[in-house]
Amino acid sequence: MNILIADKFESFGIEKLREAGCEVTFEPDLKDDTLTDAIAKTACEVLIVRSTKVNAAALAANDQLKLVIRAGSGYDTIDFSTAADKNIRVCNCPGMNAVAVAELTLGLMVALDRRIVDGTADLRRGAWNKKEYSKARGLKGRTLGVVGLGRIGYEVAKRAAAFDMELLYVDEVERKDLEAELGIRKTTLEELLRVSDYVTLHVPGGGETKHLIGAGELATMKPTAFVLNCSRGGIIDETALASAIESGTIAGAGLDVFEIEPAATDKAFADPIVHVPRVYATHHIGASTEQAQLAVAEEVVKIVGVYRDSGEFLHCVNSR
Repeated sequence: MNILIADKFESFGIEKLREAGCEVTFEPDLKDDTLTDAIAKTACEVLIVRSTKVNAAALAANDQLKLVIRAGSGYDTIDFSTAADKNIRVCNCPGMNAVAVAELTLGLMVALDRRIVDGTADLRRGAWNKKEYSKARGLKGRTLGVVGLGRIGYEVAKRAAAFDMELLYVDEVERKDLEAELGIRKTTLEELLRVSDYVTLHVPGGGETKHLIGAGELATMKPTAFVLNCSRGGIIDETALASAIESGTIAGAGLDVFEIEPAATDKAFADPIVHVPRVYATHHIGASTEQAQLAVAEEVVKIVGVYRDSGEFLHCVNSR
């Protein structure tokens, strides 16, 4: 079985695939036309990617391609509708990075409350301003609103419960089991936005959730509240977010994802949202811990093994 890995991937996973008898081509810097050319050249049956975009041209590059694996949970970078039309299955690795994303989410919450980034910057400039940075409100007793109580939302809520935070959630599914376990209450998006001190987003990207949080939603929030997005760019309207923070409508934001992100090989980033005061931002690294990437690699190897041995597609997202 020919496999093309067109993104960063754990060496452990590559070794396991080769030990299983697969012919593996590892070219982590492919994108656009070079990805299409590599798919054609390798005649790969399986394509493995992380953040690399897989468009219709890439999916049509050879007739042997049967499976695209997203080495992560989200799959909005893959044209999975076209894949289904061409009888190419798209599979992901749900939940493998949930703890890593939850840890970053909680880290951003603490950093925003204590203004860790601003304080560190002042100290590096030689400025001692203890009075200014002694104004944190604290997390205990504050309300965290979780939009999307899936695997990642659950891990965030579980950790927030240890901070003695009050918990609310919005989800298409009512999770009575988790309500009992975590003491979390299901509510409407309007109420969650209105009463929460922190709003954290853990929903898929794409058309249904594009600008889920816009000017109207931000205006509903407390002026002391923060919004966090460690899921997918575009769920928050960044123009509206910048305006809301600059006007004092909300207090700030923690972002790991952005509406327009550079390719993995690009070094420049020009999104103006990161220059807005009280926006703390990271480089879309929510899933990027050693623990998470090893778990993802193991799941990718499992998906390949199940397909090779049975022809079945584990965690398939486009089964039509």
